[in-house]
Amino acid sequence: MTPVQTHRSPTALDLPTGAGHPGTTELRVGDDMTVEVALSVMAGADVEYLLLCDGDDERTGSVTRAELVVHRDSSAYTDRVRLRDVLGVPWPVAGPAALPL
Repeated sequence: MTPVQTHRSPTALDLPTGAGHPGTTELRVGDDMTVEVALSVMAGADVEYLLLCDGDDERTGSVTRAELVVHRDSSAYTDRVRLRDVLGVPWPVAGPAALPL
């Protein structure tokens, strides 16, 4: 039988943060993941944010579920939008302030 070699998955859980929550883990994903897949991962893992990493596993930022939902509901959204594409994009203001007068 051939031994199986394992590699770190781009969606692997990091070690606990230790920021006052000893059992808390942070979910790191590749920044090439689509918004739809990221929202699905967040729902399945029951997390409110993801840490984003590039191809070299270097952290490039973070994104919240609320930010992704706002972006997904915008008119500029397509199902091909990657997380790296939404980093630094200004989010539309929700509520009455966003409505034209």
